[in-house]
Amino acid sequence: MFAEDMRQMYEQYGFYDVVKAMSPERLFQFLRFRANFLKEELTELEDNIRNPEEIVDALVDLTVVAIGTLDLFEVDVNKAWKEVLRANLQKKVGEKVTRPNEFGFPDLVKPDGWVKPSHAGNYGLFEKLV
Repeated sequence: MFAEDMRQMYEQYGFYDVVKAMSPERLFQFLRFRANFLKEELTELEDNIRNPEEIVDALVDLTVVAIGTLDLFEVDVNKAWKEVLRANLQKKVGEKVTRPNEFGFPDLVKPDGWVKPSHAGNYGLFEKLV
């Protein structure tokens, strides 16, 4: 759903054409711009941590920028999401001593033989940055 919504917006405003015309160096600069955009939205969240309106807005904006960046770089967002979910669902409940768990949620740890997510074949335009 989110990826399709982003696609609709980017098609409406012609973002794809702009990105497709970028050189590898320009793509790199654009990725840095998006990374800074994410930092800006995270700062907005941190600065407004007691304001429900701003919390929701910042969290949605973070999602929009992250998913939108993947989409603009021609990564199959749904495929990438499912691969990360697959790996996360293979984790087991345990104790991660390197991270405090003050809220009492189950810690998810990587069991023996755990296979990390692989996005091979789904790098989109990020391959041009290498």
